[in-house]
Amino acid sequence: MSNMENSSRMEKGILDDESPNTVTPELGGTRHAPCAMRFAVFAMRYALCAMLLFALSACGYHFRPTGEPIGLALESLAVPLMTSTSSDPGFEAVFTRMVRDEFISHARVPLLPAEEAAFTLVGHIHTVWTDPQSYSFLEQTVRGNAVVYDETNRRRLRLRLDVSLVERSTGKVVWREEGMETRASYEVTADPLVDQHNKQVALERVARRLAQRIYMRTMERF
Repeated sequence: MSNMENSSRMEKGILDDESPNTVTPELGGTRHAPCAMRFAVFAMRYALCAMLLFALSACGYHFRPTGEPIGLALESLAVPLMTSTSSDPGFEAVFTRMVRDEFISHARVPLLPAEEAAFTLVGHIHTVWTDPQSYSFLEQTVRGNAVVYDETNRRRLRLRLDVSLVERSTGKVVWREEGMETRASYEVTADPLVDQHNKQVALERVARRLAQRIYMRTMERF
């Protein structure tokens, strides 16, 4: 190809595919510009991720394999028998055991007597009550008159308590929630023994849910 032809091609801005790094008039850069841009975007994203992780570490937060946030170490915990003013005697022992089991099985926190533990979890059960949830209707004839009776076939059980976590050495309240509440329903039958069993199962289900909430609320602070 003659020098005149080369000059003509350059004047018209025609690119030679065999000429690497030839300047593109429209783009004002080299053929490797798109690769450079992708590398710059990747580097920027990597830098942002690194900055975010550094910020979280600076705030005192780390992450366990299970994903719960932790900060200060929960070295030991006391969960004394919870008090109760409810009409279900003996339930406070069952509930206290469930709360202890949550910490033993998930966090493996040493449970010690209140005078030795670094933190104490204090709970007071206010009320355990039920109210009707659904009804069935039964029509009967009494002395020639049709009478409709309504019967409760399901009841809703509710439990309400106050709970707090206290640091023993300072008396500082780490967290406190008043009126923590949850509920569960159970079937009502004509057999009082079956009803009592169903109510007990619902009560244990409520206690398990509250124990899980207490555990998660506590671990949010550590």
